[in-house]
Amino acid sequence: MKPPFYITTPIYYVNDVPHIGHAYTTIASDMMARFARMEGREVLFLTGTDEHGQKIQKAAQAERTDPKTFVDRVSERFRQLTPLFHLSNDQFIRTTEDRHIKSAQALWNKMKEQGYIYKGGYAGWYAVRDEAFYAESELINGKAPTGADVEWVEEPSYFFKLSAFQEPLLTFYRDNPHFIGPESRRNEVIRFVEGGLNDLSISRSSFKWGVPVPEDQDHVMYVWVDALANYITALGYPDENTSDFKKFWPEALHIIGKDILRFHAIYWPAFLMAAGLTPPKRLYAHGWWTNEGQKISKSLGNTIDPVELVETYGVDQVRYFLLREVPFGQDGDFSRASLEQRINSDLANDFGNLAQRILSFVYKNAEAKVPTPSSFEVQDEALLKAAQELLPRLRENFEKQALHRMIEAIWELVGAANRYVDAEQPWALKKTNPERMATVLYVLLTVLRHLAFYVAPIMPQTSERLLALLGISETSISFKNLIEKKLESGVQLPQPEGLFPRIEKERKE
Repeated sequence: MKPPFYITTPIYYVNDVPHIGHAYTTIASDMMARFARMEGREVLFLTGTDEHGQKIQKAAQAERTDPKTFVDRVSERFRQLTPLFHLSNDQFIRTTEDRHIKSAQALWNKMKEQGYIYKGGYAGWYAVRDEAFYAESELINGKAPTGADVEWVEEPSYFFKLSAFQEPLLTFYRDNPHFIGPESRRNEVIRFVEGGLNDLSISRSSFKWGVPVPEDQDHVMYVWVDALANYITALGYPDENTSDFKKFWPEALHIIGKDILRFHAIYWPAFLMAAGLTPPKRLYAHGWWTNEGQKISKSLGNTIDPVELVETYGVDQVRYFLLREVPFGQDGDFSRASLEQRINSDLANDFGNLAQRILSFVYKNAEAKVPTPSSFEVQDEALLKAAQELLPRLRENFEKQALHRMIEAIWELVGAANRYVDAEQPWALKKTNPERMATVLYVLLTVLRHLAFYVAPIMPQTSERLLALLGISETSISFKNLIEKKLESGVQLPQPEGLFPRIEKERKE
């Protein structure tokens, strides 16, 4: 019995519209959720929006509207990423939902009951953009390390005894060496905690747009206490006895951007420990995208609109590029030239052309049916073995969130199949040895079937189309089916069609 799989994206802050970075995190999480489902694991895939805080209140005021109307509108834009990118999330959570407010307040009460929350006064630097407090020593030229403007804040505040968790956290990291990925981020977190932890201001009284602090309506919770609780809200917290909580929480994997690592790797485990809960199983922090070498920002006017990308290039093409172009966990640069190169080279030439030449040849020269093979030769066995033995490699890289390695391995099989076609030359065999031609075509169609399964988590629509072209109408595709079933001879195949149109450059006269 395979363990359940709970995967979450960060909940996205709704002070602005979605950009390519939001799409990237969710598409990567979607690939993993789909792969886990194909493994036969029970999956819960969560995404959603973070809707409280001073930044939201200010953004709503700038538009001369109230915060709830503002977040309703912007949250819907994030929800639309699901149909746009064919995402398979099971839940979309909003922090303005009643169930979440109840959950966040319950977490607060648990931490307070255990003696980890006390009331005091806060005086220090606060960056509204980051919704984060910074020590004087962290400022660079009078700004936050992120470049955000800071303001001096003095107000009554509740504090969380983060200082009490230095040793428990270091012990936890030591006992759970795979808690943070990639390794470089783990080292960064450990160094920070070893430097000492200060108690954390976890409430604000200078504005009202937030989750009210239980039994003190003059305060709202610090947005990160509220936001991080979403991961357990979705499982039914504060009821820890729900089947979802008991089943999924021990298997939680948080996918985040590296800019919010500290909140997830330090604050979140400490809050959970303080409330008597176990931390998640693992979190993985990926890198940032730049646009043609420049940092993406509204002020530079170089944000990348995911909707326009899909309309221009196609859903699966954009999904493939984002997942393949950059090693997951590292920073990467977005450029249209690279995207178009990937579409033309990897998709149209390598994969698309492989499918097209095989399916067209079968349609024209084998009565449009899956041929019946005779005995397999050494080279046939080698290619079929490569197709079958790819799955363990994919599983191994999946466990490490090495998504790019998974795709590289699949494309090795695409390359091997293309070389096999060139070596076996079925068009020549048609005249000299039709029986051998049938075997070669059967081997190639079998490899195409494997590829259709393997690319399903990356390019779900392409997988469906390829399976249909292979005469396979399975409604639920799983790796169990891939292994246990074989391609049936005699199945009638439809007229082939191309999987990926090439991007043609307009010629300048």
